[in-house]
Amino acid sequence: MTAPATTPATTGTRPRHLLDFADWTPERLTALLDNADTMNQVLDRPVRKVPALQGLTVCTAFFENSTRTRVSFELAARRMSADVVSFAAGASSLNKGESLGDTVEVLTAYKVDAFVVRHPASGAAHLVARYSGKPVINAGDGRRAHPTQALLDAYTIRQEFGSLSGKTVAIVGDIRHSRVARSNAELLPKLGARVRLCGPATLLPAGLAALPGVTLTTDPREAVRGAHAVMALRLQQERMSGGYLASLAEYADHYQVNGRLLREAEPGAIVLHPGPMNRDLEISSDVADGERSRILRQVEHGQAVRMSVLYHLLVGRE
Repeated sequence: MTAPATTPATTGTRPRHLLDFADWTPERLTALLDNADTMNQVLDRPVRKVPALQGLTVCTAFFENSTRTRVSFELAARRMSADVVSFAAGASSLNKGESLGDTVEVLTAYKVDAFVVRHPASGAAHLVARYSGKPVINAGDGRRAHPTQALLDAYTIRQEFGSLSGKTVAIVGDIRHSRVARSNAELLPKLGARVRLCGPATLLPAGLAALPGVTLTTDPREAVRGAHAVMALRLQQERMSGGYLASLAEYADHYQVNGRLLREAEPGAIVLHPGPMNRDLEISSDVADGERSRILRQVEHGQAVRMSVLYHLLVGRE
């Protein structure tokens, strides 16, 4: 296999990939979210399908388990009449020693037009972009990024308040292992919001404080005070080798997003969670199912946002 040429991240002023938000301007991000409004209108029709991507093939290459993200992307592509190839890493030649680069080149040879990639290793989506030369959407790579989850979070907040400008979003939980937290910390300030990241010191990487519009705190009351949206994050115990927490009970006592903590937020604050939830650990059941919860709304918005992402990368019209 020959080394691939470097694939440009942008074509003119239009990003070629969605790997993270480094090459995305606030104007382009706003246009993408605006277009999600149109996609939501499509999903409200009796026939929820348009021919926007007819004749194109989208490959969902998931090297890590997923339900919400995979189903959401595959439905989004099919709603726009694209063909979908679902690549299952567990049943592939990767188990025979084939490299990721070789696998991507084989799939590209089948005339795939775009890749949606989820992988346990940070940077894997960038590698796929280099080897395929096709538009690549990062559906989660290690701890690094999950940009479409952040976009649907932003869209959910925007639907509630009309704009993210001047809003404060508190993200509470396992920040260290969360690609969702990192992507939201990159995205939301570009749209005018302030982000407060909160968790135990062992789960709060100091380096994230360098991001513009982002502050860190170990005090959940301080994080939530005056916030317009409060997001709870799952404790990713499968990524913890020990020593991060004294006990789960102590964590829940201090950091659980519950009714008591929400008294510090704005009266009209909403509650988010990227899922899956550990009920009554990082979030209380009464809050997860309560009137402030927009958790199922996040899931609903995933299709429209991912339809918009696919449209922007594959069609590229203003």
